[in-house]
Amino acid sequence: MLKTFSVTDIGKTRQINQDFIYTSEQPVGKLPNLFIVADGMGGHNAGDMASKLAVDTMVEQISASEEQQPEKLMEAAIKAANQRVLEQAATKPELEGMGTTVVAATFLEDRLVVANVGDSRLYVVGKYGIKQITRDHSWVEEMVRRGGLGREEARRHPDRNIITRAIGAEERIKTDFFHVQLRDGDTVLMCTDGLTNMLEDEEIRMILDSARDIVEQAEMLVERANENGGKDNISVILITPMN
Repeated sequence: MLKTFSVTDIGKTRQINQDFIYTSEQPVGKLPNLFIVADGMGGHNAGDMASKLAVDTMVEQISASEEQQPEKLMEAAIKAANQRVLEQAATKPELEGMGTTVVAATFLEDRLVVANVGDSRLYVVGKYGIKQITRDHSWVEEMVRRGGLGREEARRHPDRNIITRAIGAEERIKTDFFHVQLRDGDTVLMCTDGLTNMLEDEEIRMILDSARDIVEQAEMLVERANENGGKDNISVILITPMN
């Protein structure tokens, strides 16, 4: 059994919300549950179209598939979403270059399967602290891994929003997968960079520790991100497995 809560907020500076989130505690096709966060990019309304189109396509594909293995299910769904976004982008000049990040997760008893493209993130927060599970597909993350940037410098770098992998960017799409063994008391946080660019990881952990329940946790995260500038759309999904 899962306890979940999700929220998306336009932030303080954007004119439209290009994030799109999906949650289902009930089975979706062969998956026992499904959670997705997408952060769209592109001018005009292209970004919000890309994120919604990608998520809708993934849900449709997973719902219709007879594939049993979660990784194969999600990988096929992301490939279908990539193709759909590319096709839509080719229909109008103003949609050219649109794309989206995607982080998706499904809970299998005490194990979590995570798929990631882009720089939206999944964390596990518990009594052992906060741990980022996904790895950002971004220019600054590449520089950090190569030793060219420090972690703190990367958080404030002017090019931190340049991503190196996205749905809709290229014909071939590579998805990263992660498997997480959950402990009692763990909370899973899925979010866009509108949250993580405004809050340090430790600040996120402290908010989750101090809030009374999962609803207050999510609302406090969004509120604090807006207090710190709200420079982008902010989307949060919180999930707590219940024994």
